[in-house]
Amino acid sequence: MQDSRATPPRLWGRIQGMARIWKFGDSVNTDDILPGKFAPFMAGEDVFQTFAFHYIRPEFAAAVQPGDVLIGGRNWGLGSSREYAPQALKKLRVGAIVAPSFARIHYRNLLNLGIPAFEYDLMTLLEDGDEVTLDAQTGLLTHAGGTVQLPPPPEFLREALREGSILDFFKKHGRFPGEKVGSA
Repeated sequence: MQDSRATPPRLWGRIQGMARIWKFGDSVNTDDILPGKFAPFMAGEDVFQTFAFHYIRPEFAAAVQPGDVLIGGRNWGLGSSREYAPQALKKLRVGAIVAPSFARIHYRNLLNLGIPAFEYDLMTLLEDGDEVTLDAQTGLLTHAGGTVQLPPPPEFLREALREGSILDFFKKHGRFPGEKVGSA
Protein backbone atom coordinates (compact mmCIF):
# COMPACT_ATOMS: atom_id res chain seq x y z
CA MET A 1 0.00 0.00 0.00
CA GLN A 2 1.46 3.36 -1.02
CA ASP A 3 1.63 5.99 1.72
CA SER A 4 -0.05 9.17 0.47
CA ARG A 5 2.58 11.15 2.39
CA ALA A 6 5.51 9.54 0.55
CA THR A 7 6.47 12.72 -1.33
CA PRO A 8 6.60 15.42 1.30
CA PRO A 9 5.96 19.01 0.33
CA ARG A 10 8.28 21.66 1.60
CA LEU A 11 7.21 22.65 5.10
CA TRP A 12 9.84 25.36 5.45
CA GLY A 13 8.44 28.57 6.83
CA ARG A 14 5.35 28.92 8.94
CA ILE A 15 3.64 25.61 9.56
CA GLN A 16 0.09 26.11 8.35
CA GLY A 17 -2.62 25.63 10.95
CA MET A 18 -2.02 24.13 14.32
CA ALA A 19 0.62 21.47 14.70
CA ARG A 20 0.51 18.95 17.50
CA ILE A 21 3.34 18.28 19.89
CA TRP A 22 4.73 14.76 20.18
CA LYS A 23 6.74 14.56 23.40
CA PHE A 24 9.61 12.13 23.88
CA GLY A 25 12.25 11.79 26.60
CA ASP A 26 16.02 11.91 26.81
CA SER A 27 18.35 9.92 24.59
CA VAL A 28 15.91 8.98 21.83
CA ASN A 29 18.16 6.98 19.54
CA THR A 30 17.97 6.17 15.85
CA ASP A 31 16.72 2.65 16.65
CA ASP A 32 13.88 4.23 18.64
CA ILE A 33 13.05 6.46 15.66
CA LEU A 34 13.20 3.62 13.14
CA PRO A 35 14.19 0.15 14.33
CA GLY A 36 16.81 -1.46 12.10
CA LYS A 37 14.57 -4.38 11.18
CA PHE A 38 12.27 -1.89 9.42
CA ALA A 39 15.01 -0.21 7.36
CA PRO A 40 13.98 0.59 3.78
CA PHE A 41 15.93 -2.36 2.40
CA MET A 42 14.14 -4.69 4.86
CA ALA A 43 10.56 -3.36 4.99
CA GLY A 44 10.49 -1.65 1.58
CA GLU A 45 11.06 1.90 0.37
CA ASP A 46 7.33 2.55 0.14
CA VAL A 47 6.43 1.55 3.72
CA PHE A 48 9.44 1.86 6.04
CA GLN A 49 8.20 5.17 7.47
CA THR A 50 5.08 3.43 8.79
CA PHE A 51 7.31 1.85 11.45
CA ALA A 52 8.61 5.13 12.92
CA PHE A 53 8.77 4.87 16.73
CA HIS A 54 7.27 1.38 16.38
CA TYR A 55 8.33 0.18 19.82
CA ILE A 56 8.13 3.35 21.92
CA ARG A 57 5.11 5.11 20.33
CA PRO A 58 3.31 2.50 18.19
CA GLU A 59 0.51 4.94 17.31
CA PHE A 60 2.90 7.58 15.95
CA ALA A 61 3.19 6.74 12.25
CA ALA A 62 -0.56 6.37 11.77
CA ALA A 63 -1.50 9.47 13.78
CA VAL A 64 1.21 12.05 13.04
CA GLN A 65 0.04 14.89 10.79
CA PRO A 66 2.07 17.02 8.37
CA GLY A 67 3.80 19.79 10.28
CA ASP A 68 3.58 18.16 13.72
CA VAL A 69 6.49 19.07 16.00
CA LEU A 70 8.51 16.54 17.97
CA ILE A 71 10.06 17.61 21.25
CA GLY A 72 12.56 15.60 23.18
CA GLY A 73 15.11 15.67 25.93
CA ARG A 74 18.86 15.71 25.73
CA ASN A 75 20.89 13.88 23.09
CA TRP A 76 18.13 13.36 20.51
CA GLY A 77 19.20 10.98 17.73
CA LEU A 78 22.13 9.27 19.40
CA GLY A 79 23.36 5.95 18.12
CA SER A 80 24.18 5.10 14.57
CA SER A 81 24.40 7.54 11.71
CA ARG A 82 21.63 5.77 9.78
CA GLU A 83 20.04 8.31 7.49
CA TYR A 84 16.84 6.32 7.14
CA ALA A 85 15.68 7.34 10.64
CA PRO A 86 15.30 11.01 9.62
CA GLN A 87 14.13 9.89 6.15
CA ALA A 88 11.17 8.19 7.82
CA LEU A 89 10.32 11.44 9.64
CA LYS A 90 10.59 13.39 6.39
CA LYS A 91 8.28 10.96 4.60
CA LEU A 92 5.79 11.43 7.46
CA ARG A 93 6.19 15.22 6.97
CA VAL A 94 7.30 16.04 10.50
CA GLY A 95 7.53 19.84 10.69
CA ALA A 96 10.43 20.24 13.13
CA ILE A 97 12.23 18.69 16.07
CA VAL A 98 13.07 20.66 19.21
CA ALA A 99 15.45 19.27 21.84
CA PRO A 100 18.09 20.74 24.15
CA SER A 101 20.82 18.77 22.35
CA PHE A 102 21.23 16.49 19.35
CA ALA A 103 23.71 13.83 18.36
CA ARG A 104 25.79 15.69 15.77
CA ILE A 105 25.54 13.24 12.86
CA HIS A 106 21.80 12.87 13.32
CA TYR A 107 21.41 16.66 13.53
CA ARG A 108 23.24 17.03 10.23
CA ASN A 109 21.13 14.28 8.65
CA LEU A 110 17.95 16.11 9.70
CA LEU A 111 19.17 19.34 8.13
CA ASN A 112 20.47 17.56 5.01
CA LEU A 113 16.93 16.26 4.50
CA GLY A 114 15.19 19.55 5.30
CA ILE A 115 13.79 18.86 8.78
CA PRO A 116 14.36 21.96 10.94
CA ALA A 117 16.02 21.08 14.25
CA PHE A 118 16.06 23.60 17.07
CA GLU A 119 18.23 23.33 20.17
CA TYR A 120 15.94 24.38 23.00
CA ASP A 121 14.36 22.66 26.01
CA LEU A 122 10.54 22.64 25.84
CA MET A 123 10.08 19.56 28.03
CA THR A 124 8.60 21.38 31.04
CA LEU A 125 6.59 23.86 28.96
CA LEU A 126 4.65 21.66 26.53
CA GLU A 127 2.80 18.37 26.75
CA ASP A 128 1.93 15.63 24.31
CA GLY A 129 -0.90 16.79 22.06
CA ASP A 130 -0.54 20.53 22.76
CA GLU A 131 -1.24 22.63 19.70
CA VAL A 132 1.38 25.07 18.46
CA THR A 133 2.33 27.12 15.46
CA LEU A 134 5.97 27.40 14.47
CA ASP A 135 7.66 29.81 12.13
CA ALA A 136 10.68 27.70 11.24
CA GLN A 137 12.46 30.65 9.60
CA THR A 138 12.41 32.83 12.71
CA GLY A 139 12.07 30.15 15.40
CA LEU A 140 8.93 31.72 16.86
CA LEU A 141 6.76 29.04 18.48
CA THR A 142 3.29 30.00 19.70
CA HIS A 143 1.32 27.86 22.13
CA ALA A 144 -1.75 28.32 24.35
CA GLY A 145 0.34 29.90 27.12
CA GLY A 146 2.26 32.38 24.97
CA THR A 147 5.26 32.39 22.69
CA VAL A 148 8.78 31.04 22.82
CA GLN A 149 11.63 32.38 20.73
CA LEU A 150 13.68 29.39 19.67
CA PRO A 151 17.18 30.12 18.39
CA PRO A 152 16.59 30.97 14.73
CA PRO A 153 18.53 28.98 12.15
CA PRO A 154 21.64 30.71 10.77
CA GLU A 155 21.30 32.39 7.38
CA PHE A 156 23.13 29.65 5.47
CA LEU A 157 20.63 27.12 6.79
CA ARG A 158 17.62 29.32 6.04
CA GLU A 159 19.05 29.67 2.52
CA ALA A 160 19.22 25.87 2.16
CA LEU A 161 15.84 25.14 3.69
CA ARG A 162 14.12 27.62 1.39
CA GLU A 163 15.08 25.15 -1.36
CA GLY A 164 13.77 22.24 0.72
CA SER A 165 16.99 20.88 2.25
CA ILE A 166 20.75 21.16 2.09
CA LEU A 167 20.72 18.37 -0.50
CA ASP A 168 18.08 20.14 -2.62
CA PHE A 169 20.12 23.35 -2.43
CA PHE A 170 23.27 21.55 -3.60
CA LYS A 171 21.45 19.86 -6.47
CA LYS A 172 20.05 23.19 -7.66
CA HIS A 173 23.10 25.43 -7.14
CA GLY A 174 26.07 23.02 -7.34
CA ARG A 175 27.45 24.35 -4.07
CA PHE A 176 26.65 24.28 -0.40
CA PRO A 177 24.71 27.13 1.22
CA GLY A 178 26.97 29.87 2.50
CA GLU A 179 29.69 29.13 -0.05
CA LYS A 180 30.52 31.94 -2.36
CA VAL A 181 29.65 31.34 -6.00
CA GLY A 182 32.72 29.98 -7.76
CA SER A 183 34.50 28.85 -4.56
CA ALA A 184 35.99 25.38 -4.54
